[in-house]
Amino acid sequence: MKQPHLFDKIDLQLIRTLHTLLTERSVSKTAMRLGQQQPAVSVALKRLRELTGDPILVRSGTGMVPTDVGLRMLGPVTQILQSAENLFSPARTFDPAHAQETFRIAASDTLDPLFLPSVMARIKSLAPGCRVEVHALSAQAQYAHDLGQGLIDVVIGNWAQPSEELHRAQLFEDDIMCLVSIKHPAVRRGWTQEDWLACEHIAPMPAYPGWRGVIDEHLDRLNLSRHIAARCAHFGLMPRMVASSLLVLTTGRHYCQRFLEGDLPSGLALLPCPVPFPKMVYYQLWHERSHNAEAARWLREQVKISALQLSPPTAA
Repeated sequence: MKQPHLFDKIDLQLIRTLHTLLTERSVSKTAMRLGQQQPAVSVALKRLRELTGDPILVRSGTGMVPTDVGLRMLGPVTQILQSAENLFSPARTFDPAHAQETFRIAASDTLDPLFLPSVMARIKSLAPGCRVEVHALSAQAQYAHDLGQGLIDVVIGNWAQPSEELHRAQLFEDDIMCLVSIKHPAVRRGWTQEDWLACEHIAPMPAYPGWRGVIDEHLDRLNLSRHIAARCAHFGLMPRMVASSLLVLTTGRHYCQRFLEGDLPSGLALLPCPVPFPKMVYYQLWHERSHNAEAARWLREQVKISALQLSPPTAA
């Protein structure tokens, strides 16, 4: 008699609220993500605590963290939601003109600055009722985990060897170039491989402990090492730092060229790199959980079309 009585108190929305509470670790953020009022989420949390006999979320400093019981529930709760989605997804079709989905994209900030705005414009034009979230790939990002948990729909970036555990599709290739100030000596006299290695370079902050990045990974394979004199967590600020110094930024041509376009002088110059590099390859990655979902398929198609339609920068 006890089991039916317990099931009478549980519905799929309550399971969804529990999953969101455990992942967001905040009543207010859960309410925003589910499009509900905060008091309604508080009532749901009270019901969950009564059903489990556990607080589920407790205070820790200025935030909240799941209890041990809550953490053990996250896996089963995720499976329940995925099973429910898989149960009904074959009967659903995705109509972008009337859809109310939330698309979550995690992307590297080394992309062509025009690419993500193109993706956003395309989605909002074809699916005006859908919401779009663009997340950064930071040192704290665990994109494979987030894809598997459904917290992110697609990840866009460049990897020498993308994860074999995820689905992938190549978007475009890019040449490695060097962005320097117009006052840099190499603009006037050129440079050799030895000159380039000895220059003061600027590079991103490591994405995780031990991370090298595609530039330094390739140099390692050549038994070469450059002098990294500066690092910055904000890739978009680096070109301006280069313009006001003798630092060298080595990255894709698409990214560099956009800072040279326009009528205003940028104070920047684009130079070939004297060290031979393979092309940078940008991919979109996604998890098996969303591989057959119509909405996710549509999103990946829009990303692909935007990549194909993006005009290549003018060669230097």
